[in-house]
Amino acid sequence: MQAPALLMKAASGPSKGVDRAIFQRLFDLAMPIVGLNVLSVLTLAVDTAMCGRLVDAEEALTALGFAGQLIFLLMVAMLGLTVGTVAFIARAHGAGGSERINHVLHQSILLTYAVSIAVAIVGNLGAGVAMEWLGADATVRDLAVGYLRPLLTFTVFFYLNMLFAAALRAVGNTMLPFMIALVSNLLNIVLNYGLILGRLGLPAMGVRGAAWGTVVAQAVAVVLMVIILRRDVVHGVRARIHLARIDRPLANDLFRVGAPAALDMLILNVAFLSVVGMLARVAQVAVAAHGIGLRVQSLAFVPGLGVSQAIGAMVGNALGAGNVREARQVVHGGMILSTAIMTVLGLSIVFGAEPIIAIFDVDPATELGRYSVLWMQVLGWGMPIVGIHIALIGMLRGAGATNTSLMINIVGTVIIQVPLSWFLGFVVGWGAFGIWVALPISFVVRLGLGIRAYRQGAWARAGATI
Repeated sequence: MQAPALLMKAASGPSKGVDRAIFQRLFDLAMPIVGLNVLSVLTLAVDTAMCGRLVDAEEALTALGFAGQLIFLLMVAMLGLTVGTVAFIARAHGAGGSERINHVLHQSILLTYAVSIAVAIVGNLGAGVAMEWLGADATVRDLAVGYLRPLLTFTVFFYLNMLFAAALRAVGNTMLPFMIALVSNLLNIVLNYGLILGRLGLPAMGVRGAAWGTVVAQAVAVVLMVIILRRDVVHGVRARIHLARIDRPLANDLFRVGAPAALDMLILNVAFLSVVGMLARVAQVAVAAHGIGLRVQSLAFVPGLGVSQAIGAMVGNALGAGNVREARQVVHGGMILSTAIMTVLGLSIVFGAEPIIAIFDVDPATELGRYSVLWMQVLGWGMPIVGIHIALIGMLRGAGATNTSLMINIVGTVIIQVPLSWFLGFVVGWGAFGIWVALPISFVVRLGLGIRAYRQGAWARAGATI
């Protein structure tokens, strides 16, 4: 590919020390992850775009805006397990231990079953209350809960897809999850078209149809992945899905490494939920705009997140092989790649905000359109900073230094973002703009702390203890 060579040629400063072969490996590993993440987010984007064509479009979009926050929150319970799984499997792969890889994967599958059951029960019981707490009115609450129930009940499919993609990423295979996700998302588009709008001979279920289409597509993806991995298609990796005794010491280790990452995501999502609560007190239509913006934000962030996940896998492999120098080379290359991608995407969002919201059938001249454009422009200008930050977070998670990434997020979110959103939004009187602009400001603080953590080097030493 030419893109890595061009980026390397254009890079300066720290990038001069980046090994070209390592950079190429990082690029090749990251691009399918980027594609996978984009496809995952497209599931929500397709839901939003099609629901924007319903008769009660504004209520439907507002409901998805509220529900989207809980969907992101659903990932918290599973993120810790996937981060721990990647760290342990990547280390085992770097050390050449296939038996260890399969043991970790099987135990992670068993733990996924348990987490899925817990989330399904708690989520179904608390969905309505959560919507009311966020400030949704009765109509919007009912639409949001109707959308959430199928996703909550069958969350095991969502979680297993996350787990398999993470495990394969840790052994350097990112193409298989991407290809399966491609099939799954095509199926999701067809099902959503039929179930939301009542096409293709399927019932018109509105917002609920979006959820059922997604659930079926996720289930198909899991079945395909299990069939493939049970046939030794990926050397050294087998999917054993039968019930067995939990390896308690390993389970404790997985959660020891992963729990800070889960808490990290929990804090981030609580911040997002607080933003929705604040916006609901400014205007309900601002919540709808935020929901549209979240779809765009998710699509915009996933390329950088894909690079971050590739960094984590390669850092884990390098530390498993005892090569700290290579781990640092991976981080340098990842910062270049992530920042370049996020800068291009950020500028595209800033200058293309109006055409983007038109995809959701939103007129920029309306109040909903004006709020949506404002949010996306705030988002776009902050993306270069986000690119560097998430590369450093990938480094910390891949090394197993998740406590450090947690501390960075606590400072950036709890101490900076949430109080600043309230202050700028209500005390200063900037309304929705003040609530939103606190996000990129907080990433400046996160970036400074991440650079400090990299230079101190404790992440490389922490990696040796996994």
